[in-house]
Amino acid sequence: MNPFVAAFLGLVQGLTEFLPISSSAHIQIAESLLHLNYDKAALTAFIATIQLGTEFAVLWFFWKDITRIVGAWFITGFTKTPSQDAKLGWMVIIGSLPVVIAGLAFKKLIEQDLRNLWVIATTLIVFGLALGFADAIGSRTQPIEKITFKHGLLFGLGQMLAVIPGVSRSGGTISVGLLLGYTRTAATRFSFLLAIPAVLASGLYEFAGSVGDLRSSDLVATAIATAISFASGLLVIKYFLNFLNKGSFKPFVFYRIILGVILIGLLSTGFITA
Repeated sequence: MNPFVAAFLGLVQGLTEFLPISSSAHIQIAESLLHLNYDKAALTAFIATIQLGTEFAVLWFFWKDITRIVGAWFITGFTKTPSQDAKLGWMVIIGSLPVVIAGLAFKKLIEQDLRNLWVIATTLIVFGLALGFADAIGSRTQPIEKITFKHGLLFGLGQMLAVIPGVSRSGGTISVGLLLGYTRTAATRFSFLLAIPAVLASGLYEFAGSVGDLRSSDLVATAIATAISFASGLLVIKYFLNFLNKGSFKPFVFYRIILGVILIGLLSTGFITA
């Protein structure tokens, strides 16, 4: 693979993984616009590998939170009075179940029938409007410490929608959090924590199943792209959380809608194919 193309795809992955705009949609759009004619198995292996870069970025950024939550879960998670961190650990576990079940049950449908740019254009617009609606009507008063087991499951159902290309893992969970009354920062932070088990497990599974298809000639380009996805993903997490302390989700709502409309135009004119 051309190193510049690889680096570009790594940057796209890093910049879009944690924003509520769908990284899978952007990667597929980039593939179509670049008219990549690489072997499908090799391309799948490349994408699975660069996704590990962003997965390690979220582990790096939230490492202290992860170790604190896991430690508390083992110490007080099975007692009558679990600590707040232990409860948070249970909610991450419970919230991870819906996406695991949906991913296993509809794997073939997701990988074959739903990976279509018409589907992506539609979900970009529809779930962009859903995010805007949730951001507009949510009370945005509840901190992350107020998350209950019921709400943890509802967050998980929001994450489950992300199996549909174009929905966005963070977009689905954040929308649910806003509708439940959580602050933008709380909804986003829990969204990231909730994504760690599912994203890491699915990423490592895809990587293990496809890494053998990586061409030896593409190893350097793949390593560069993975490093770029890690670095850019880390920056996005940091500045996105800072942005939400004062900003809203309106820019992402408008971006999703505009991108969806442009994509429909490109598909309608035959500039790209679904």
